[in-house]
Amino acid sequence: MNSILDKNLILKGKKVIVRVDLNVPMKNGSITEISRITKILPTLKLLIEKEAKIIILSHIGRPKGKIVSGMSLEPISKKLADLLNIEILFNKNEINEKTLAEINKISNSSVMMMENIRFYEKEEQNDDSFSKKISNLGDIYVNDAFSCSHRAHSSIAGITKYIPSYCGLQFIEEINALKKITSEITKPVTCIIGGSKISTKIKIISNLIKIFDNIIIVGGMGNAMLKNIGINIGKSVCDDGYKNLVGEILKKSKTHNCSIYYPLDVVVSKELNGNGTIKEINEVNDDEMILDIGPKTIASIKNIINNSNTVLWNGPAGYFENPNFANGTKEILDIVSNKRSKNKIYSVAGGGETVAVINKFNKSDSFNFISTAGGAFLEYLEGKELPGIKALS
Repeated sequence: MNSILDKNLILKGKKVIVRVDLNVPMKNGSITEISRITKILPTLKLLIEKEAKIIILSHIGRPKGKIVSGMSLEPISKKLADLLNIEILFNKNEINEKTLAEINKISNSSVMMMENIRFYEKEEQNDDSFSKKISNLGDIYVNDAFSCSHRAHSSIAGITKYIPSYCGLQFIEEINALKKITSEITKPVTCIIGGSKISTKIKIISNLIKIFDNIIIVGGMGNAMLKNIGINIGKSVCDDGYKNLVGEILKKSKTHNCSIYYPLDVVVSKELNGNGTIKEINEVNDDEMILDIGPKTIASIKNIINNSNTVLWNGPAGYFENPNFANGTKEILDIVSNKRSKNKIYSVAGGGETVAVINKFNKSDSFNFISTAGGAFLEYLEGKELPGIKALS
């Protein structure tokens, strides 16, 4: 893949189309979390410094090819302008022949943001004619939306057929971090994987078993592991098809010499808003739910992490929304943070809930890299070839 750091790439006066992910959470018209915006600032600042004419393409929500007033990028363009401390021209008109004339009028180092690209039905269809149409807006295309690169859409994949294409700085960071935990690993390497359903992560686990030394399974997925060995998990969350899924994990782990760990003790309650009681795994009653990991499990995880050189974390250890069941998740963050502070580990975290947990406990310094990519991050870990990466390659 070519990147915008290519020394031979002259950007002065060039019209550069930049695809970014500005699909940020909003409430009553206000942005509630800006990490996806701040992550694209380095690429935009570099293009401004190189005196390019910048045309931003992005989306918010799923308007399904219709114009939806509540899904306009205009409020986000204003926030981005504040963060860059420049004026951003917002173009809410339909992309047509006039658009290029408007872009040609802007001066070097200026930024124009187009309206939500998903207002166009042909975007998600990866329509060739639409891909060519948007490619005509610029001289160069830059993908800095790794988080959208599992989508075969016009502004991600199709456009690269018609215009010289490069990856942005954030895109490079995502790829480099994922390579360090999948193909350029410093062993021993450990994955801590949580979440409610094992069926949603089975492909990731199956792929990582081949290359990881340890996989620690917690959260609702840990319940499936416990149920498989005959432990009563009461009314805890558990996938219906847990036997086949757990069987697949255990069989592959033996083949690839990967150690699988699951809870040794748990925190239970009869209600999600309860206080919680620490119990051995064989003490759970029929009317109780497992909502966190206990101290023995935390001690075991600490020992595994302290003997690892690389750690990947995806998914909380318990029902962290209730502070009474957030201890396991907080302890894992502290363990990783402590070793990271001594430069004795390379740590990566990713996935929607994971990022929310890290932000909630202000633990971003616990990791070398935090991916906000969501679906693209998970599909990469499954071993899938992402359309956005393939297009740039």
